[in-house]
Amino acid sequence: MSARRWRLAEGGRIDRARPLGFSFNGRRYEGYAGDTLASALLASGVHLVGRSFKYHRPRGVMSAGVEETNALVQLGGGARSTPNVLATQLELFEGMAARSINCWPSVERDFGAAAGLVSRLLPAGFYYKTFMWPSGMWMGYEHFIRRAAGLGQAPREPDAERYVRRWEHVDVAVVGAGPAGLAAALAAGRAGARVLLCEQDREPGGALLSEAAEIDGRPALDWVAEAAAELDSMAEVTLLPRTTLFGYHDHNYLTAVERATDHLGADAPAHLPRERLWKVRARQVVLATGAIERPLVFADNDRPGIMLAGAARSYLKRFAARPGRMAVVFANNDGAYRAALELNAGGVAVTALVDPRPAPKGAWSEALEAGGVEHLAGHAVVATHGRKRIQGVEVAPVSPDGREITGRHRFITCDFLANSGGWNPAVHLFSQSGGRLGFDDELACFVPERARQPLRSAGAAKGSFALADCLAEGFAAGTGAAAESGFGDGKPPPTPAASPSPDPAPLACWQLPVARRAAKCFVDFHNDVTAADIALAAREGFVSVEHTKRYTTAGMGTDQGKTGNVNALAILARVRGEAIPAVGTTTFRPPYTPVTFGAIAGPDVGPLFLPERKTPIFPWHQARGAVFEPTGDWRRPRYYRENGEDMAAAVSRECLAVRNAVGITDSSTLGKIDIQGPDSLKLLDWVYTNAWGSLAVERCRYGLMLGEDGMVFDDGVTARLGERHYLMSTTSGGAGRVFDWLEEWLQCEWPHFAVDLTSVTTEWASIALAGPRARQVLAKLEPDFDIGAESLPHMAVAEGRVAGIPARVFRVSFTGELSYEINVPAGHGLALWLALMVAGEPEGITPFGLEALLTLRAEKGYIVDGVDTDGSITPHDLGMDWIVSRKKADFIGKRSLSRSFVAGAGRRQLVGLLTEDPAEVLPPGANVAGELRPKPPMPIAGNVTSSTFSPTLGRSIALALVKDGRSLIGQKVALPLAGKVVRAEVVRPLFYDPEGERLHG
Repeated sequence: MSARRWRLAEGGRIDRARPLGFSFNGRRYEGYAGDTLASALLASGVHLVGRSFKYHRPRGVMSAGVEETNALVQLGGGARSTPNVLATQLELFEGMAARSINCWPSVERDFGAAAGLVSRLLPAGFYYKTFMWPSGMWMGYEHFIRRAAGLGQAPREPDAERYVRRWEHVDVAVVGAGPAGLAAALAAGRAGARVLLCEQDREPGGALLSEAAEIDGRPALDWVAEAAAELDSMAEVTLLPRTTLFGYHDHNYLTAVERATDHLGADAPAHLPRERLWKVRARQVVLATGAIERPLVFADNDRPGIMLAGAARSYLKRFAARPGRMAVVFANNDGAYRAALELNAGGVAVTALVDPRPAPKGAWSEALEAGGVEHLAGHAVVATHGRKRIQGVEVAPVSPDGREITGRHRFITCDFLANSGGWNPAVHLFSQSGGRLGFDDELACFVPERARQPLRSAGAAKGSFALADCLAEGFAAGTGAAAESGFGDGKPPPTPAASPSPDPAPLACWQLPVARRAAKCFVDFHNDVTAADIALAAREGFVSVEHTKRYTTAGMGTDQGKTGNVNALAILARVRGEAIPAVGTTTFRPPYTPVTFGAIAGPDVGPLFLPERKTPIFPWHQARGAVFEPTGDWRRPRYYRENGEDMAAAVSRECLAVRNAVGITDSSTLGKIDIQGPDSLKLLDWVYTNAWGSLAVERCRYGLMLGEDGMVFDDGVTARLGERHYLMSTTSGGAGRVFDWLEEWLQCEWPHFAVDLTSVTTEWASIALAGPRARQVLAKLEPDFDIGAESLPHMAVAEGRVAGIPARVFRVSFTGELSYEINVPAGHGLALWLALMVAGEPEGITPFGLEALLTLRAEKGYIVDGVDTDGSITPHDLGMDWIVSRKKADFIGKRSLSRSFVAGAGRRQLVGLLTEDPAEVLPPGANVAGELRPKPPMPIAGNVTSSTFSPTLGRSIALALVKDGRSLIGQKVALPLAGKVVRAEVVRPLFYDPEGERLHG
């Protein structure tokens, strides 16, 4: 049969007036507008489209929707190349170029197919056992495993497309525009509700697009067109074709991706994005997501030319493409009988319908006989023949339960096999919402049982497959959802009459017998998981469904088990000797279908990925030759280069200036949270480990925050500005995290607290003066309040004017020197900085950056959260038991601190390290050995968290977290570095001014 004859002369929903040229694997073909790549390939006589992931077996198109496991292609080239695209979902456009993936040198001749010759040596879990010994060979194994892994190729060039986001709030969100979804949207829209209708296909209709059904005595598609037109005319209804709702989150928060221009190819208008990510809040949700046909598990059921029966009908009726010339239909339910009759009438010679159910099906059997189709009831396909295309099948009579062969085999020639094992409601979104599933024994599938959020399921998504039921449930769901949102009277409209539908109840035969033991019965087609693999996993002890999934990789492919998961559960249940509900299901997680990284990132790419935040003093830093370093999303001076000096020289100069004269640094990046309200003190007492009731107005206190697990979360100084007014400072990188954390506690746990939080980080410029001459410099700006040691002591705060500018001055220090931190409104920050530089010039004022600040604080042993802590460190580990109140009734993390292991032996503790060679600077992260040995291997007891050369001390210093470190003080430890072992003495984590006298001035 020529390629042209695979296309029907008439019919289908393609536009024959718009031919489209495309290429596949380098060869040119022609399709029509309305085709998918899969339908255009089938209509061109192309049936071998890819290779399987593990064994590289030849594969063809298996489905017509998002459940496709075989027909994954690489689309386009260069920066616009997209890997792993489903050919069944890819709308054809002029000039489309696609190629097969996971094959070399070609899909016709794939050297990877050699894996199939040794498939008996590659069962489920072989990689867990094969690559464990000898251990020294692991890096060699990894090299080849990484080269063999993967499917398509991600482009190396930056994505040239544009992606955007859209936020929407609606009364009723309807997912799926099949008959149930259209009915629900109509009912809700007519009631006046604000409705959003998402449909992943290019046009509404769902299964009706491939059926000759009738509604109210007219073609069902006429009703679909009228319903769509009515919805389009409603001002409060939004229709979103080509939009997949891929995530259902808490509080009816939905995420969807709209493919805005993928179907236009090079003709896409430049002003339109490629994809649009929708973030939707809905009062009510109606899930009308339909159902997915599952394949039968029989011998060598993966050959090209073997397809789901529903997909075969879709290609024939919707796309006018013959999937084959001579066909056999193999099914355990009535729905496939209709497919056989329609295929036979559409030019595909169906020679036999094979059904493992023993009883004839009455009217269906008579219709088959009238069409010349042999009806083989009580039979099963027990073998298939062919390699790059199916050439025939062997059928044999089977027992009533379909599990044993009871008679002689018979060969039937065919180039196409349509099969159907029943239908699975698409319950993925329902499960993501937290809903509970139940198993319907009659339909042999999981169905929604109990919802946890305000949602309704309707139609096939609920297990109702008759067209009349879909319409009735859709109208009822839409009416009820609108009423719950405050619209309408809750009475659904009359349901239109609909043509009858086949009985969907199948014979629950989960694995058919095979004629040859070497045959493979595939369950997960994408990952080449067979029924034997699942049985092997169970025999080896992986009897939990989640363990079986990971051991065999069933359901872990790009289709996420849409066709194979129920079959896998049933086979596991049989091996365990239990019912399917007892086995349970694996976890359904977003996304429902793969989502591009571009859609997730949206416009936040390039310079917008992490917008650079700059302090008001940034222009001065830049002009002065500062080298910047990212601190969170801030750009902060790292050091100031003068006269061509390197970083070490610059940092040394800056540190010595602070210790001996005066330094100035821009600390505007520190987080600042304004806390006001009568319950402000309660909040502070809960979130800090120390007590705050005794803190006087115009005084500051250092505080440590813990997570609920008792581990250090953040730290900083909080000042009391008034009776009910506090200003909390946080680390630069932790400002947003701390603010969100406080808001979460206030909203979820303490909504009765009368507290208002405001992030004021960017409202204030903050400048720190540090050094023994800091008071002289500040005094020259004539503050209108006393800055003397007694009037403004350490940990005090004063408000007034400095250089005529409204200011808050905090006597706090992160350097260990006399320090003033001056906060002024952001707009005055640069003016104050310039004034301080002029006033400090006679005193030798020196700007210092982040490197010098970290060195100065390391000399004092001050911790930096996220550097000297890692989420597993407690106050006790840091030697900060003094800050944990024993009088307070409770605070966040207190209960966790009472656990025995938190303060027990064997925990890492903060200590100082002094290397034997004072010039040896340890690399941060270096391992600290638990025993002093001359060379590796060594038992590792901890790691270096901070390390620097101290210009003040003239030697290197380091902070480290070491197992039982405080008990090692005075002893030597070893640090294995590249090519050498360095010895260091363990000391207290305080190297300079141990009495703390200098910070008082």
